[in-house]
Amino acid sequence: MADRRTPASGEPLVAEVMQRRVVTIGPDATVQELAELLRKKKISGVPVVDDGEHVVGIVTEGDLVAQDADLHFPHYIQFLDSIIYLESVKKFEERVRKAVGAYVRDVMTKDVLTVSPQTTVREVATLMSDHKINRVPVVEDGKLVGIVTRDDVVRSMGL
Repeated sequence: MADRRTPASGEPLVAEVMQRRVVTIGPDATVQELAELLRKKKISGVPVVDDGEHVVGIVTEGDLVAQDADLHFPHYIQFLDSIIYLESVKKFEERVRKAVGAYVRDVMTKDVLTVSPQTTVREVATLMSDHKINRVPVVEDGKLVGIVTRDDVVRSMGL
């Protein structure tokens, strides 16, 4: 009989490589508190959780860097009485929100990709590669139970 944590293919599961002790932050923390936490813990991002340990966002150094970045208005053309934007206005609005945010809830990414402990390492590696992300929260029964990073994936390869 196969180990119930390992799929029939013998591939390792996220449960076997994830970090169970996860540094988190709440949405009401200030951007300054976030910067201090990342520096103190020497990490580049953390899940944002509510009081019930539900993942409500994720925030990274990149979100902090966005605060210092120059904002470039979307290019547009004017045709008759209309303005046609050549770039996404929604993305511009998102950059503005992050640039002026004072709290974690203002700068975090709200649409978070998560996996379960039963996800294979191959699946999470594909997710990271496809979405160009470095860490994925691990959720079970709606609550944060761990995190898997690119480093965890590489270590699982035995390299």
